[in-house]
Amino acid sequence: RSKKMAESEEEVDVLVQRVVKDINNAFKKNPNIVKLGVDFCPEARYNRSPIVLVENKLGVESWCVKFLLPYVHNKLLLYRQRKQWMDRDALIDITCTLLLLNPDFTTAWNVRKELIQCGTLNPEKDLYLGKLALTKFPKSPETWIHRRWVLQRVLEECCPRGTGDKEQGGPDSQARADRLQRVLQEEMKVCSEAGGRYPSNYNAWSHRIWVLQNLAKGNVKILHDELSSVKYWVSMHVSDHSGFHYRQFLLKSLLGDANCFLDKVAPGLPCSPDEHCAHLSKGEGTSAEIQRTTVLDLFDEEMELCTDLIESYPGHETLWSHRRHVFFLWHHWSKEHCPSSGKISLLHSSEGTTGSPQRDATGGRTTQAMDVDAVLDAGKQGYTQETKRLKRGPLQDCGDLLSEHRFIVKILKGCRNTEQSRFANAYKKWLDSVIELFIAEDPREDEGEDPAGLMHQQPHCSAYQVLK
Repeated sequence: RSKKMAESEEEVDVLVQRVVKDINNAFKKNPNIVKLGVDFCPEARYNRSPIVLVENKLGVESWCVKFLLPYVHNKLLLYRQRKQWMDRDALIDITCTLLLLNPDFTTAWNVRKELIQCGTLNPEKDLYLGKLALTKFPKSPETWIHRRWVLQRVLEECCPRGTGDKEQGGPDSQARADRLQRVLQEEMKVCSEAGGRYPSNYNAWSHRIWVLQNLAKGNVKILHDELSSVKYWVSMHVSDHSGFHYRQFLLKSLLGDANCFLDKVAPGLPCSPDEHCAHLSKGEGTSAEIQRTTVLDLFDEEMELCTDLIESYPGHETLWSHRRHVFFLWHHWSKEHCPSSGKISLLHSSEGTTGSPQRDATGGRTTQAMDVDAVLDAGKQGYTQETKRLKRGPLQDCGDLLSEHRFIVKILKGCRNTEQSRFANAYKKWLDSVIELFIAEDPREDEGEDPAGLMHQQPHCSAYQVLK
């Protein structure tokens, strides 16, 4: 009996060694594998290899996993306990097989870290392995943690400390910059694919934020590109809060960087932050006007997106939560940056004031409504994709509040979706409570000013009641 068990164990060892070798050969045969999967196959067929490679997709038949995974797991543990020796090539193959089947095995990633540190393993190849593992396990926390470690090492190689100004302009510097750019673009792609494979994949979206903070480091063009590219994704995943949270991070990052406004309005300017700051100091008045205009565009576009999605997909709490965050962020920014004599206000197409010029509070200058998506189609009425517009008018603070309540009235009118009505009423209550808080904290009240005159004219009424 023991002899038969020994023979079966030897057969399993031979089988597993052959499978590990087949996986390694598959990567050598096709270095452009893009997806990993486990093919359901309860038993072996035709005495052939359980590794299947079809059209850049690597598959492992399920019957061999119960033999393969324990074997490579025990093999690696014996190596870590110094009970069995393996050369570096064997370590790469064993850890590769193990991580493709179980990417949350931290010891395997630590072994690969050591291989990278000693120069045996290329960091990009390790990123590639993690990318494949994420196609099967898109939320694997250990994989995302390891990717950040590898990316940090790539960043140190591309931006070494102590590099002088003369060295920064050489060919080596350009090659490092190109490498970092490729890694950054690939990482954005990996995050987007992982976010689509698993709903509310906060690991992927948190990693994406980390990449922007550490690899992009406030590059405003990348922030704008990300805001634009994620717009389609969130439109297709209206219940996924992680994607909208990422847009909120992008908005905050753009608001926090004073250089973003000139970058968007004058893209031909140099990208160096120091040069931007020097330019800002030359014309502070002009820069402040550009800042207000560009911030208004950002908020207008975001609120317009919220309006479109809420009307198209009723009953999704994520959309209302995002609108609440954007509106709150707008009020914070306007309170800090807009003078009381000429407040900038968000006016959406739901207000019914298309095309009408509006008078500035500081004088006779008027600002015309700006057409964005398409020319006005006289045959269509109401809020449509073809008649979206961005309105800009320096009204008082309560203009924002009233436009939001007009939107709520529009949603509640004839609404047959119970959840949509509940979210709209909750948003209305939130608006009243938040605006009251803003008025209570506004120091201009002590000076006799009225930042929300309509509210003070009827102190016992909410803005919703005033509107009605």
